[in-house]
Amino acid sequence: MIVVTGATGNVGRPLISLLAAAGEQVTAVSRREPAGGLPDGVTHVAADLADFAGLGPALKGADALFLLLAGELNGPGAPATELLDLARESGVRRVVLLSSQINGTRPQAPSHTRLREFELALRLSGLEYTVLRAGGFASNAYAWAEGVRGQRTVRAPFADVALPVVDPADLAAVAAAALREDGHHGQVYVLTGPEAITPRRQAAVLGEALGAEVAFVELSREQARAHLARFMPEEVLDGTLDILGEPLPEEQRVSPDVERVLGRPARGFAQWAREALPAFR
Repeated sequence: MIVVTGATGNVGRPLISLLAAAGEQVTAVSRREPAGGLPDGVTHVAADLADFAGLGPALKGADALFLLLAGELNGPGAPATELLDLARESGVRRVVLLSSQINGTRPQAPSHTRLREFELALRLSGLEYTVLRAGGFASNAYAWAEGVRGQRTVRAPFADVALPVVDPADLAAVAAAALREDGHHGQVYVLTGPEAITPRRQAAVLGEALGAEVAFVELSREQARAHLARFMPEEVLDGTLDILGEPLPEEQRVSPDVERVLGRPARGFAQWAREALPAFR
């Protein structure tokens, strides 16, 4: 049995579908059952990921665990070793952690302290493990959906700074491979899209998919900071803007790891946009 945390998210939803289609017994863990139900063969367990003990029923009898640190689990809390000990005692032998490329490029970033703790705990756990260090998500463009629907406009900073954003469907596919196949133990995969793309170009791609022009309005760093401050902790604001506006060369590099694991090229932003189109109409 494979346990998937974050089952309602942009990675968790396609991951449980891939695993179910492959005939795996899957337990999907989230606070609420995903809207629209679950694929056949998938069991849902409601749990608060910040309460490690509450995950016990979901982990019982599991062979593998997909771990996504979202919400409270990504903040201060019980030691990572407690969750990994619980997983081991429940029968889990393999863990795949969705982490961030920033753990490699900016190892002191305060926003990723918890992820670094989990990465280290995994390496020392004695469990089989794979770490997926993801770049920026193509799905972050959902933040523009309201503006595109209402005014056919994208408002964002750093119009011409290109980053190789990754389709969450590729993250799910790599996670499925690492959960199901041998040969991934101890690997740290950096997962990006196939090309670096600017926010201005992303807006144009959305327009092409819609068959309508989408204007781009560039925000200043200060304007972007004020917007992000409405939902992002103060201590990570400037670090996030630094990555978006002044990325390091390694953060702009296209990684070969998606293709190396899956045997096919990574999906580009245009493919993600075509499939996400209903959100922007």
